[in-house]
Amino acid sequence: MQGLYQWLLNATEAASIEVHVSDANPGFDKSDKEYFRNLLHGVIERAGELDAAMAPFLDRQSTALSPVEHAILLLGCFELAHCPEVPYRVVINESVELAKTYGGTDGFRYVNGVLDRVAASLRSIETRVGA
Repeated sequence: MQGLYQWLLNATEAASIEVHVSDANPGFDKSDKEYFRNLLHGVIERAGELDAAMAPFLDRQSTALSPVEHAILLLGCFELAHCPEVPYRVVINESVELAKTYGGTDGFRYVNGVLDRVAASLRSIETRVGA
């Protein structure tokens, strides 16, 4: 999320973001760097597609979202669309936790509502089975 936030604010290239995130976070060495790289590059490369996937469920243009909520929603949409090995409930729960920690006061409610609907759209079979 930190890297996507940086990208949204400054249009920084993904390679520079990777260096910054790894340097700024001492525990980064213990993380799954390949998954991080796939998420970061995937979201940046497919941002237009991801914004279009969530557009029907937003109450405003994605450009009018706070950069924190926008980054979280892009990340969640990417995982829902391109990481089927991650259960949709995990994607939503992690996104909500990020929004509670870094977002506005009730931003987590908005993130939850949007990603619930995106999940139902992109993973309809999984959401029906998991209901």
